[in-house]
Amino acid sequence: MILPSPSPSPSPLTKSQLVNLYKKEKDPKVKERLLLVIRVMCDHHIPYRVVKEMNRSNPWASDWLKRYDEEGIDGLKDRAKSGRRPELPEEIEYEIKTILRENNQGWTTKQIEELIIRESGIKYHYTHIYRVVKKWGLKQKVPRKVHVNTASKEEKDEFKKRPARYLWISNTKRKRLP
Repeated sequence: MILPSPSPSPSPLTKSQLVNLYKKEKDPKVKERLLLVIRVMCDHHIPYRVVKEMNRSNPWASDWLKRYDEEGIDGLKDRAKSGRRPELPEEIEYEIKTILRENNQGWTTKQIEELIIRESGIKYHYTHIYRVVKKWGLKQKVPRKVHVNTASKEEKDEFKKRPARYLWISNTKRKRLP
């Protein structure tokens, strides 16, 4: 006996509305999830085949289809993640920023690292110090080198006119010694 396949639950949005949302969506992850919903719910394709075409896993598809059924379009968007809290308390961070801004001499990364250790007792990796300083809106103490005393255009052109002399010298070096 052949049982009829269960029909997908009716979508609150029509296919044309979902396609319009797909076209307007900027986030590529949400676009991919919308495409899954369109192909499975509206076009009635088998989720297994759609997942194969999208190079995704079956659990990925079932999770997003379930979230769409329960929450609608908002279920396809990423939820806010709490993440790891910063180790540096806000009060100490504020004190360190004021110390750095009051002194106009400039600071090296090593000096900032030592200041953070002295004020809070927390040691950050030197690459993380760059991130923290950038987040605080500060810039590096020493700018990158700029060649101030470059040659003039005439000097550069004069230099370019001499390669024939250098070629002649290099040709004499190629002579074989007896």
